[in-house]
Amino acid sequence: MIDAHLHLVDFCQETEGLDAVLAAMDAAGIERAVVFGLAVTKEWSEWEKREPTYYLSDNCRCYYYSLTDAILAEQYLALGPKQQQRLAPLLCGFNPVDQHASRHVERILDLYPDVFHGIGEILCRHDDLTNQLLGQPPRANHPALRQIYSMADARNWPVLIHQDISSVGRHNEPLYLHEIVDPLQEHSGVTFVWAHCGHSRRINVEGHLDHLTRLMDEFDNLCLDYSWYVYDSLICEEGRPRKEWVEFTERFSDRICLGSDIFGRFDELESRMNRYSPLLEQLSDAARRDISDATAERLYFGGDTSTGSHRGTE
Repeated sequence: MIDAHLHLVDFCQETEGLDAVLAAMDAAGIERAVVFGLAVTKEWSEWEKREPTYYLSDNCRCYYYSLTDAILAEQYLALGPKQQQRLAPLLCGFNPVDQHASRHVERILDLYPDVFHGIGEILCRHDDLTNQLLGQPPRANHPALRQIYSMADARNWPVLIHQDISSVGRHNEPLYLHEIVDPLQEHSGVTFVWAHCGHSRRINVEGHLDHLTRLMDEFDNLCLDYSWYVYDSLICEEGRPRKEWVEFTERFSDRICLGSDIFGRFDELESRMNRYSPLLEQLSDAARRDISDATAERLYFGGDTSTGSHRGTE
């Protein structure tokens, strides 16, 4: 199995380290992992007596934190070749509303030319986190991201992006759906992996699966990431996979991957990944292999395992 969504650091940029990641992977039977930092860090303001550990710990602001990529790269380069082969590092530490963002990415790639396998997780619309960020709200179709997407296209890199389908205040309509559609249309050569299928806390858009189905039919450069809140609240509520989601997963299995979305500390990696068992048991052997490892292998590690029309690495 491949964990396709793992943060090395937490929201304060603390981590047990890649050695701990690999040890947790061994204990959980996880062969490979897609690993990245966190694009933002949580400020500890002087009026808060307790240090925050999560973006929802208090009302303090979050801000974009470019050192997160260097933390990952330095630890990755300290590993041996066999350990490195088990990991696909992604680059994420830039401000997606800053039109200088592409220059920052170029500098990181100059410093660490042989580390990264893709871009992500780009944090755009993200429930309450959006309101904690300094500056304008990030969105998937922001002009500053066009150069980032073009860079990904030139390198044949996937882009993992967090973009909520709507806001907490208007959670019953797909308020921001067009913001993910725009880059899918404008950058058809880029493979976008939509983290959590656009779902988030307190966002329950009617017909969410219908919207996903329409987009998956229309854009073969769209893939999905089952991780975090979408799995437990929509796909497999109370441990029972919903029939419509099983059918959807079976149909698009070569464009879906699974992730723990664990960050900083990794003792729960095994339980996070084991919770997918009820869904996996409902799938055909081919679909089970796709979402367990083949899709992530193709997207992030360069494996040629595709059985569908989706464009992966070439």
